Amino acid sequence: MAKAIRSLQSGLQIGNALLGRHGAGRGSVAQQVHDGDTIITELDGNVSVRFLGIDTPEVSFMLPNDNRFLGITNQAWADFLTDPFVNAPVEFTSSLGADLINHINDRLSPTVAANHAEHARVAHRRLETLVGADMNELGLDRDTFRLFMAFAHEVMDGFGRLLCFINRDQPSANIPTPRPDSYNERLLADGVTSPYFIWPNINPFRAHGSVIDAVPTAGDITNVVNDPSLAQARQFVQQARTDGAGIFGTDAVTAQPLILEPFELRFLARQSTPSRWVINLADLGTNTLLRPTNYHQIPNTEDRLFIPPQFVPLFEEQGWQRQK
Repeated sequence: MAKAIRSLQSGLQIGNALLGRHGAGRGSVAQQVHDGDTIITELDGNVSVRFLGIDTPEVSFMLPNDNRFLGITNQAWADFLTDPFVNAPVEFTSSLGADLINHINDRLSPTVAANHAEHARVAHRRLETLVGADMNELGLDRDTFRLFMAFAHEVMDGFGRLLCFINRDQPSANIPTPRPDSYNERLLADGVTSPYFIWPNINPFRAHGSVIDAVPTAGDITNVVNDPSLAQARQFVQQARTDGAGIFGTDAVTAQPLILEPFELRFLARQSTPSRWVINLADLGTNTLLRPTNYHQIPNTEDRLFIPPQFVPLFEEQGWQRQK
């Protein structure tokens, strides 16, 4: 089925919708036109949901100068990830800088693609298992099972995907069993996904008067680090690393940790420089926004808080300084 919301190559986002439902059927024009500037609709097509706070290995992606999604198991990916810089534009490699290129080159080999594909398979199957188990536990089927979505600051990304924390829809907290953590959190706890914390989409249940009010104080990020959702997610990752689970150890058939971060594979394939600045959550007294290409200076992935470039001026107004 086609996507209800999608992006064109021009960058324009478009979508399709039907008149909304009324009772058991489709509503009439009179029933669904609410007023002069509001109409009730039902999206015509599937809607993709991107899980906030996590980043799983890619099952498929586009190679440079190719608009087709190609499975990471394809030999072309093995060839590309052996040396993604050999045919890369000079503007791209120069923008990355020697330190980041060395950081990536130190991990490259002909096995990187196979490693990535295997960890992608494990994460894919784990999510299938979690959703299927929830369906069975609630005594529902694919026609009656519903998902609960909690949105943070941004509801949709540039690809027409909803951005949220997602879980099984269970109105009662303890019936039939205690409500589990969100799928986002369960995947982190299982160690099958990397954390990917992007401000301000950290906690959907923490209200702020405005984005400006949500900017942490330079030199004291205690409130951010102590945020219940973020703190628990970071603890899940730390425990998974200690246990050697999933991407940190031997859960995958490859018996190797994940070599290349998913976002690294994407920016290499797109030949586009990372754009999000980074705060080190392990340094409670920091007032520095690390340059986007220096994210690797923070070794543990759960200690990275990415700041989209459009928000950087707000941080500077609150005393934050860009890394020189």
